[in-house]
Amino acid sequence: MFYYIEGKVAVIEPYIAVIDCGGVGYACHTSSNTISYLNIGERAKLYTYCNVKEDCFDIYGFYTMAELNCFKMMIGISGVGPKAALSILSANDPQSLALAVVSGNEKALMVAQGIGKKLAQRIILELKDKLGKEMDSMQFEDAVPNRAGIAEDKISDVTAALTVLGYQANEIMAAMKKIDMQSLSVEDIIKEILRSSVK
Repeated sequence: MFYYIEGKVAVIEPYIAVIDCGGVGYACHTSSNTISYLNIGERAKLYTYCNVKEDCFDIYGFYTMAELNCFKMMIGISGVGPKAALSILSANDPQSLALAVVSGNEKALMVAQGIGKKLAQRIILELKDKLGKEMDSMQFEDAVPNRAGIAEDKISDVTAALTVLGYQANEIMAAMKKIDMQSLSVEDIIKEILRSSVK
């Protein structure tokens, strides 16, 4: 299936961006966050997820792999469809969503249209459970220089947030080695890693 679609932005509508690739316009369902990066007539690359069923073939496109990874994680949760996932990603960029999950901030998710308290709680609970299982298999003993001076909670929160954004264990360890983990906050560490990353 499509990994990404690249071409000229032909049409922008609420939750839709049409990318013209060689004279064919691909309608990509997307978030307000992605749309904020697009301009009609300019070239853009959207990383895609295709939802294929008997009666439909929908393409979802995102400006970054981090946003696509968040979308795929959310639609894997029972009761969370593509519409709800796009609503959440329109109210939260990937970094904010990752921090909301790690901190259990259900109100950040409830800002999104159509997202109530129960659904927000379920999303956070299920993503935390998924993260917990993935992190149990990770070995971080040698990942961070001068680890003794860094709070375990900070390492765990950064790791969990980056996992939500689709980073693998080896990528997380490599990224943390390059960052001043001791003096920066969790949010600033994630910002620095995202800024220097191609994801």
